[in-house]
Amino acid sequence: MSMFENNQYRWRETYFVLFASKDRPKLRAVEKALGQLDARYQLTNSSADAEGRFESLTLISPDDFAALDICYTAGEEVCEQGQGLVEELRPMACETGCEAQLKQIRGCDARFDVLHFEEVSETDSDDDDVLDEALDPSALLLVMAELAKLTGGVAVDPQSGSVFAEGG
Repeated sequence: MSMFENNQYRWRETYFVLFASKDRPKLRAVEKALGQLDARYQLTNSSADAEGRFESLTLISPDDFAALDICYTAGEEVCEQGQGLVEELRPMACETGCEAQLKQIRGCDARFDVLHFEEVSETDSDDDDVLDEALDPSALLLVMAELAKLTGGVAVDPQSGSVFAEGG
């Protein structure tokens, strides 16, 4: 079940970890790595392909009032989007020294989509300022860094146009 189907959570944003499909990890490796980040993380809805490679999972971090749906995507769509991201990120990369990551993104044909959700209560309003007070991005940042490390990939926040973790 996706967190989109859970009315206790509200989608906030989507992040990417781009990498080469040959570096796609096994589901067990992802579960082990993410489980070791914090004992309080709850991993659910895990799925793998016939070879045991990661397909998707949900990570719930109750202390951060957050959940993450993580799913694997590969192919031409990823290559095309990667080229677009490189063009969008290029102005920022010159200022932040991310040229190597941009070059790496050009060669990526796979990605993890990391959908970030915030736990909401019945008393929460639609006001983003109220929501931001409870949401702690710690789980998101730790998971993104770990996924980048596992795949040797590059973690990207497409909303802000920034590269914020590097693997490998």
